[in-house]
Amino acid sequence: MPPLERFHPLNIVRRSQQPAYSILPSDEDESQCIDIEKRSLGLHKGSGASSASSSSTSSSRSSSGSRLGAARSPSRPRRRSSSPGLYKLPNTIIRYMCFAVILTIVVFIVSLVHMSWASSRAVELGEGSRPPPQWESFSLLERYRGGIRTLVTREENIPEYPKQDEQEDEVATPTDTPAHDNYQNVELPPSQLFNPYPDYTSKAYLSEYEDVRECFLDAYSTVRVPKVHVYAGVPSGMPDPIFGSYDLLGLRDDVCFERFGKLGPYGFGYSDKLGGTGTGLNGERQGAQSVWREGRQVDFRKVRWAEAQQRCAIANSHRFTVRKETEVDAFLDMDGAGNGGSGDVVTFRDGSLPLMEKENTTRARFNSSSGITKGGGRKKLPRTAFVIRTWSGYRYRDDHIIFLRSVISELSLLSGGEYTVQILVHVKDNDIPIWADEEVYQQTLRDALPEEFWGLGTLWSERQMALIYGGLRESHLQDIPIHGAHRGLFMAMQYFAHKHSEYDYFWHWEMDIRYTGHIYHFLDRAGRWAKEQPRKGLWERSSRFYIPAIHGSWEDFKQTVRVQLEMNSGSQDIWKSLADNDPRYPSNGIHDEVNKPIWGPVRPEDDEPLDPNSDPEPPTSYDKDKYQWGVGDEADLITLNPLFDPDGTSWSLAGDVTGYNTTRGFPPRRAAILSSTRLSRRLLLTMHKEMFHNRHRMATEMWPASAALHHGLKAVFVPHPVYIDRRWPLSYLASVFDSRLGGTGGRRSVFGGMEHSFRGASWYYNAEFAGKLWRRWVGTRVDGVGGEDEEVHGEGRMCLRAMLLHPIKYKVTDVTP
Repeated sequence: MPPLERFHPLNIVRRSQQPAYSILPSDEDESQCIDIEKRSLGLHKGSGASSASSSSTSSSRSSSGSRLGAARSPSRPRRRSSSPGLYKLPNTIIRYMCFAVILTIVVFIVSLVHMSWASSRAVELGEGSRPPPQWESFSLLERYRGGIRTLVTREENIPEYPKQDEQEDEVATPTDTPAHDNYQNVELPPSQLFNPYPDYTSKAYLSEYEDVRECFLDAYSTVRVPKVHVYAGVPSGMPDPIFGSYDLLGLRDDVCFERFGKLGPYGFGYSDKLGGTGTGLNGERQGAQSVWREGRQVDFRKVRWAEAQQRCAIANSHRFTVRKETEVDAFLDMDGAGNGGSGDVVTFRDGSLPLMEKENTTRARFNSSSGITKGGGRKKLPRTAFVIRTWSGYRYRDDHIIFLRSVISELSLLSGGEYTVQILVHVKDNDIPIWADEEVYQQTLRDALPEEFWGLGTLWSERQMALIYGGLRESHLQDIPIHGAHRGLFMAMQYFAHKHSEYDYFWHWEMDIRYTGHIYHFLDRAGRWAKEQPRKGLWERSSRFYIPAIHGSWEDFKQTVRVQLEMNSGSQDIWKSLADNDPRYPSNGIHDEVNKPIWGPVRPEDDEPLDPNSDPEPPTSYDKDKYQWGVGDEADLITLNPLFDPDGTSWSLAGDVTGYNTTRGFPPRRAAILSSTRLSRRLLLTMHKEMFHNRHRMATEMWPASAALHHGLKAVFVPHPVYIDRRWPLSYLASVFDSRLGGTGGRRSVFGGMEHSFRGASWYYNAEFAGKLWRRWVGTRVDGVGGEDEEVHGEGRMCLRAMLLHPIKYKVTDVTP
């Protein structure tokens, strides 16, 4: 280009319009990039080589850049190269990884929530995997299966357990089986009739009570009621009961009962062709025929128990107090005449007749507390209903038939009508119109009972209870309806008492309870003992198990309870005091002094009492009473397990309370596990009114005891004999079952999480030992022990003292090898 063109004005203008920055990297920037790239290379090369290379490369790139900058047009900046040690994952993979992490966290949280719920549920139901309880390591007792060929007197017997001199830190050796060369050559003493009834023909009895007229099984008074037989003495080494006492209640412990003597009179041991059950025909039978020596075997195919019981009640009606015959439902009696307007004799819906005198005499007014007619004369006796619970569709086996025959014979017919056996049948199908049609009612009742027991039943249903006791708040605790047989078991009993005013007392019984002795003997002695108990300290004594091997005599036990009560009266529960300032635990003033003695009614603080003027009040203060108040008064409630305070326990139904004001906490409560109790008419009607008037109710095991507590009624736990299958150290046993000075309640109560301790007992709802003992007693081989061969070649049939066994989920069968 000519020199003058360099100074051409247009060229000067074009040069001035070039950008002030270079698109390509400058020498400084390039050197920084090179330095960055060389840092990784320098890890493998020496520092000198690295410096020379850097200088050479920088110089080369600078000159090259100058030439390119003048020759090329502007372009995009060059992307810096990534470090060779890093690798960026694709976005798709990163998204999947994030999703997997989030999903893992969600699953983990859900699993934790589920495990927490499952653990709480297992604790509530007493389930879950846990190490075996300590008591399962204790040695089993052997002498329960002692036979009738080893009988000794009570005084000669050395019980296998418990022993007063037994060391707690040693495992005592089991009592050896009595040595004998040949048990088959042992001659048995004859069995004896067992008669627990008063001498009805004695002058002493007739001077105080009305005469008793004998009752028969047939309408022609030719078939006498069979009687139970016993053997004098007990098998050598037989254990003593761990709870309760025979002597205390006046029960006989110097005799034992074997299966033919107890069950034989009611059809066990002879063919169904002769009127028996056809069970018990095999096995060891030495001496069994003596049961029937005083009378032929009864043909029970011809017996109608409702008719026999009704004839007995009418024949002996002069012995008992007389009330209104029955209650008539106004909604059923549309004519409003009280008896249908026909003038006929009023009958119960099951076809039985009410108690009435055959002669039209003036009825005497009766004071139920004293049992004496006003105006003088001999004493009148109260009547008691023995109510057995069952349900429609119940499968009656031979042992159930024998059980029903025995209780009717022993309680009703042989006592001259003191008891009346009734069967309360739960109709599970609410859609059967039993309340709309009489024929449907009677047909449902006939379908629910064996033919020989027709006329003894009364139907009830959940829908009926919901109608009578409407307005109760439904909580669906454990998915069980509030009017059902589990949570509302006493609803039907309350209404039954309301309809049957001829009864003063009501025993509530279950079909799976057995008594190896004479049931009249037990119920009569239990009622007599409860009647003589003073009110002072009664609730406190009834909250504890009586353990003779620990507590000594009953008087010693009473004094122990009194001292414990005085030492701890007014003391604060440490766990309660810690929760006083915590709003999560509402307080109720009645619980502040946990050891305060109960004296008179203990009413809920925030609920209006039903009829406080009718509740019995103490005649004097607690300190001034000399154990006199209550002596001679019939008990309104008799229980067969301790009356414990459920407050603070792990018992699952402690919170099943409906209708009460719980703003400041639950009302005062007491409970007795197992619903087999005796209730007075007064208590049942009080429960009835509380439920339909105030909408109050509690769990089945808690409702009668709590109602008695609120209204100041007399409640007694009868310490009947209870056996245990293992050799518990005595001090450890006492610490488990009587867990604190305040009785069986509290955080360590055996009623709740520790209920597994009853599995080896003879009496509780989960007592496995009860069923095993019963099956061995009737001749069945259990756990490789017992059975025909062992009885024939060994000690003979088992012979047990009288004891309550529950539950018995079992069919009596022939003896199995």
